[in-house]
Amino acid sequence: MNTKATPNAQAPMTRSHVLTAENLCKQVSSPEGLLTIVDEVSLAIAAGESVAVTGPSGAGKSTLLALLAGLDVPTRGRVLLEGQDLTQLDEDGRARVRAQRVGFVFQSFHLIPALTALENVMLPLELAGGSDARRVAAQALAGVGLEERTAHYPRQLSGGEQQRVAIARAFVTRPAVLFADEPTGNLDTATGARVGELLFELNASAHTTLVLVTHDRALAARCVRVVRMEAGRVL
Repeated sequence: MNTKATPNAQAPMTRSHVLTAENLCKQVSSPEGLLTIVDEVSLAIAAGESVAVTGPSGAGKSTLLALLAGLDVPTRGRVLLEGQDLTQLDEDGRARVRAQRVGFVFQSFHLIPALTALENVMLPLELAGGSDARRVAAQALAGVGLEERTAHYPRQLSGGEQQRVAIARAFVTRPAVLFADEPTGNLDTATGARVGELLFELNASAHTTLVLVTHDRALAARCVRVVRMEAGRVL
C-alpha cells in the first residue's frame, strides 16, 4: 500500500498498517475567510501500535482525531481504516464502520445520563447486534474494577469512575482502533494516572491500536510513537 506518509510519521514497515491518512486537509469558513485546521497531514499507523498526538491548543489535534475516526470528513485527502476508504462512505456507512471497528474515550466521558453504568457499556454491543450484551458488559465493568457499580447512574459516580465506565464501553466491542481525546483532561493528577494505567493495560491485553490526543506528557511518553502538531501540520 502506498501510504504517502512523511518519514517522521512512518510506521514500522514490518507491520501491517491498520490506519492510514493521505494528505488530509480540513478547511472551514470563518469571518476572516477560509481557515485551515488540518493541513496536508499524512501518516500511517501499524496494527497494535500506540500513537500520541501532542501539540499546543488549536493545533488541530482533535480535528485530526475526528477525521481519522470517521466522525468528520476532510476537505481533501483520504483515510483508510483496515484498507477501507472512509471518505468514500456516507454518514450511515461511516457509522457502521465505527460501530464495528472503532472505540472512543473522550475528555468529558460522554456517558448517557439516563442509563446505568451497565446499560452504557451494553449500548455499543446492542448497536452492533452483539449477543449476550448484559453478560459481556458486566465482564467489561469488572475488568475496570466497577463490578459493584453496575446499577449506578453517571451522576452517582466520581469522575474517575465515569471515565472507567467510558473505557469499558470503548473496549467492550474489541475495536481495531481505540481513539482517546484527552482521556485524563478532566481528572486530577492521581486519578488521571490510574485511568491512564488502566487504558494502557487494557490496550495491551486487547491488542488494540491506540491513537491518543493528550497534553499529558507522562501519558504521551507511554506510547510507542509521539506525533507533534502545530498550526494544523505534523512536524
